[in-house]
Amino acid sequence: MSPRSTAPAAPAVPGAAIPRPASAYGAVTPTGPGRSDRGRRARRALGGFLSCAALAVLVPLTSGQATAAGPALTPDQQLCSAPAAHAALAAHLSQDIADAIRDRDDAVSLTVRDANTGLTCAVHAGRHFDSASAIKATIMGAVLRRAQEQHRSLTRHEAGALHSMITYSDNDAATSLWLGLGRARIDRFLAMSGMDSTEPGPSDLWGLTQITATDEMRMLDVLTDRQDVLDAHWRAYGLRLMAGVTPSQRWGTPHGAPDGVSVHNKNGWLPRATRGWRVHSLGIFTGGGRDYRMVVLTDENGTMDYGVETIERVAEVVHQDVGGAR
Repeated sequence: MSPRSTAPAAPAVPGAAIPRPASAYGAVTPTGPGRSDRGRRARRALGGFLSCAALAVLVPLTSGQATAAGPALTPDQQLCSAPAAHAALAAHLSQDIADAIRDRDDAVSLTVRDANTGLTCAVHAGRHFDSASAIKATIMGAVLRRAQEQHRSLTRHEAGALHSMITYSDNDAATSLWLGLGRARIDRFLAMSGMDSTEPGPSDLWGLTQITATDEMRMLDVLTDRQDVLDAHWRAYGLRLMAGVTPSQRWGTPHGAPDGVSVHNKNGWLPRATRGWRVHSLGIFTGGGRDYRMVVLTDENGTMDYGVETIERVAEVVHQDVGGAR
């Protein structure tokens, strides 16, 4: 079984609207190193026999307060914080996130940031996960930084590979760009981005990079707020690619996004013999007076669908509480 994430089949017409059936999240038959299964029929056969141990609920709870929706969080247990003017929003979203993940059997790590209110949320944000294709946003950032440093446009190969890697999650494109960057340049990009807990995968095994929700939020910051890593031109370029992800892969954090918001996302999914499915989603949401982002990482999922459902539970309450607050 390849440790690299597998990309789902591309639609026959790029950009065409595709309904999301239960099997549309991506192919699960692993391909060999450097191979992409874009263009193949997605299959879900492995999900039935991948085993995982259920973890304890990750949100600390007050004992002896059982209710249908789960116990209320005490102030020291709040998952979100914000300046005093938005303290009520932080308390409300803390409870909603806790309720969203309380009965889930997978391991969940997440971060949320709203630039307008100063709200931030974190749940086990320092826990490490195999990156799967979520690392492709970082690969993109490093490629764009290289072009910026060298005061040049992207080459035809770079532009084409970035488009395939982000919009269709093409694995061959990711491997080509990863190897072209080299470990030293990747390490430098991680350092300048403040992604100190991220450990790149060995050789060409980019899908085994160890990531955290904290560091992935820093990557989203690079694409939005950080002018010291990428200038406005390259940040806009990266966001355009993430806004063009093929519809069949726009599950996860985009779920429940309010009307009038521009959605930029990148997902990752990978089954392994231990800890089941890794299912991750990164999202940036702007426009209509909104400016927020979220990262949700999961593993210990018995099936891919289970991980997607966990992420979308979180996304729905974030979009309702933060996206709907304008």
